[in-house]
Amino acid sequence: MARNMAKPFDYWLKKNHYYHHRLTKFFKFAVPEQSKILQINCKNGYLLNSLNPSLGVGCDEDQEALNTAKSRYPQYTFYQGDISSVEKEETFDYIILTSVTMEINDIQELFEKLHKFCHKGTRIIIDTYSYFWEPVLWGTQKLGMRRPTNLKNWVSRKDMDNFLYLSDFEKVTHGYRMLIPMYIPLISTFFNGFLAKLPLISRLCLHEWIIARPKPKKDSLKKYSVSVIVPCKNEKGNVEKAVLRCPRMGKSTEIIFVEGGSKDGTFEEIKRVAEKYKDKNITYYKQEGKGKGDAVRKGFSNASGDVLMILDADLTTPPEELPKFFEALVTGKGDFINGSRLVYGMESDAMRFLAILANFSFGLIIRWIVGQKVKDTLCGTKVLFKSDYNKIANNRKIFGNFDPFGDFDLLFGAAKLNLKIVDMPVHYKDRKYGTTQINRFKHVWFLLLMSFIAWKKFKLR
Repeated sequence: MARNMAKPFDYWLKKNHYYHHRLTKFFKFAVPEQSKILQINCKNGYLLNSLNPSLGVGCDEDQEALNTAKSRYPQYTFYQGDISSVEKEETFDYIILTSVTMEINDIQELFEKLHKFCHKGTRIIIDTYSYFWEPVLWGTQKLGMRRPTNLKNWVSRKDMDNFLYLSDFEKVTHGYRMLIPMYIPLISTFFNGFLAKLPLISRLCLHEWIIARPKPKKDSLKKYSVSVIVPCKNEKGNVEKAVLRCPRMGKSTEIIFVEGGSKDGTFEEIKRVAEKYKDKNITYYKQEGKGKGDAVRKGFSNASGDVLMILDADLTTPPEELPKFFEALVTGKGDFINGSRLVYGMESDAMRFLAILANFSFGLIIRWIVGQKVKDTLCGTKVLFKSDYNKIANNRKIFGNFDPFGDFDLLFGAAKLNLKIVDMPVHYKDRKYGTTQINRFKHVWFLLLMSFIAWKKFKLR
């Protein structure tokens, strides 16, 4: 044991290269590049550096490892000691706790000390070992196969959730990873890349992780301006109703129509209505591309509001319910408010049975993929802050730019950024004018393709 303790962290990093490679891969997916990052138990700084932060700060008790970190990565700041040693007066986008909660004496005290380093968008990543692996970790440590550590706390996920609650944090999502922490050709790839992501089997993984956020503080509803994006094609009969029924929200509300090549005079009707209701702050654009997703992106890119909303022009989701979305977002109940049509009873012709079945099925698939509760993926009404949308847009290359609806594009983007997704039940109404723009059999293949791509990105990594 004494001989093992004397070996530097670099020795263990090299000895367990595959394990640390998988660890790095997980964090590189969870943390966007150029984030401001604080890592507790940073060791020699290899993980912090791999994430390419715009600001990197680390602390650790191991002075030898920190000396290595300082010499290799002088662009970052390192402190010797625990979190109390961090002197930098700064807030961070991500705070990484790698096995910290297993080694520290007081978990609640640790979480409470984190608040001084948090802004409202900060995400805490808590990475721990599963209790099932305790005898294996003890045995491999005795055999000199892994770095000696003093793991005092084997805390269940529910207990960790409670620690977060007591410390004014809340869980956003959680998961498991790594069935085999050593490299065995083909077998490690299959077990860690595929089997470890399956329900039930995932519970046998070595690592459990939780991503949490500070509990939000309520903001004034009058602090934020709102942009309501109305994608429309062949919706002439709904344009004026949309304007009249859309409530005023926040300190100001603008309505942005994006018209997509209508044949019933929709664009002319938008211009007429905008002229008639000049007090309503209405703007409009013609869509160069195709599909609702393209229309939403055009509307969002031209929006001036702090809060972005989508209102389908068919008005099957009542505009009168938008203030509920606005309040849920601004008061911090979620970072991404997703409409759900599958809670309340629907009007008789609002959605066909096969469409209900498809929406329910895709909800189950997406819930499993992103690790957050999403009941209705295809409800058109979605609400988020413009600042968060800009981050989604900057990361759009990860999933591609071909979602014809825009729903998956936004949901996957929000989940990738660890935004807290919250369902908002809505009353789904019959369409009163026009016909649906959705080709149910053709578009289902797009949905399956988007689901497959997300599965690869979120699960096969």
